[in-house]
Amino acid sequence: MRLNLSILLGVALGVGSLSLAAPAMADDCDFSGWQSECDVSNSGSHVDISAGLNRPGSPPPRNDAAPPRSNAPAPGPVEPEECTGLCRDSYSVATVPDLTLADLASFRPARPSLSGEPAGFGVVGMPANLVATASEQTIPGTVLGWDVTVRFTPVAFAFDHGDGTSAVASTGGATWEDLGQAQFTPTATSHAYGRRGTYDVSVTVRYEASVDFGSGTWRPVPGYVTASAGGYAVEVVEVRTALVERTCRENPRGPGC
Repeated sequence: MRLNLSILLGVALGVGSLSLAAPAMADDCDFSGWQSECDVSNSGSHVDISAGLNRPGSPPPRNDAAPPRSNAPAPGPVEPEECTGLCRDSYSVATVPDLTLADLASFRPARPSLSGEPAGFGVVGMPANLVATASEQTIPGTVLGWDVTVRFTPVAFAFDHGDGTSAVASTGGATWEDLGQAQFTPTATSHAYGRRGTYDVSVTVRYEASVDFGSGTWRPVPGYVTASAGGYAVEVVEVRTALVERTCRENPRGPGC
């Protein structure tokens, strides 16, 4: 780069026009302001000065300007991810499989118990009280390589009365005494037979299943698991009022027996 300077001196100095021009110099010439370490050539009418502005290895120019400010909002706190498996501090450490009832084929709830009152018999047209007993059960085991605990919870009781009728109740029922009721009064699980005969009664309990993979969280499994009980026979008789000499037990062939 050449620096051309023209200086017009006043008449008081008695000099005409003097122009200063800077010729090219060596690459290692340093120039700063009006001071220079370079060789200056003066021909009497011109002063030539040249300097290189860029030198290899020299530091880049300083830029003390502040960086531009961003209008983007500061990042907020990171919300923990939703835990969908085995968890630790609200974060998933493992993803557990989704199970079906087929995966629980080796887990079976215990069979319910079934009884009734009056025990083993009923009266035509009068309620016979049926009572089934089933409770929540937990069974440990292994499913798909996972150590788990399976829980079965009874949610419905389906009674087959043996005479072609059936009914579903949310409870297994209770005795008249436990209910505080008189004998032969209706209950949630009672049934009145329409004719004499012996009827085989059964009950099927529907269980909801859920699985704990060791985290303390129960994961429901869609559908129902069932367990049934039968073998309870009800002999239904007719009741007639008559004056007899002996009871039917004493004389099975007596009137009304």
